[in-house]
Amino acid sequence: MSIVFAEGARVVKASVRRVVIEVPENLRVPPDELEERLRVELALRLYEKGIASLGQARRIAGLSKWDFLELLAREGISLHYGEEELKEDLEAAKRLASRTKRR
Repeated sequence: MSIVFAEGARVVKASVRRVVIEVPENLRVPPDELEERLRVELALRLYEKGIASLGQARRIAGLSKWDFLELLAREGISLHYGEEELKEDLEAAKRLASRTKRR
């Protein structure tokens, strides 16, 4: 299965795989919150361990970039910010600056 995500001015096509897990019925999580809570917890741990990138983790969690960054801060998880992320952010800043100049 493929999903298309719009990120700023670019479109990212990502393959996804659905995984089914079994959990005990007596977890101390309301049933209507279970799937979301598990997705968020999984995303946090995969990001924390360097298994998932920021973008991958936030998509797993179903959160915007900024909401996921706030969640990382609340959880005390440091950012994995390297050269590639810096390049992406600089490109995004350039695109935003060029749009602002045209107006």
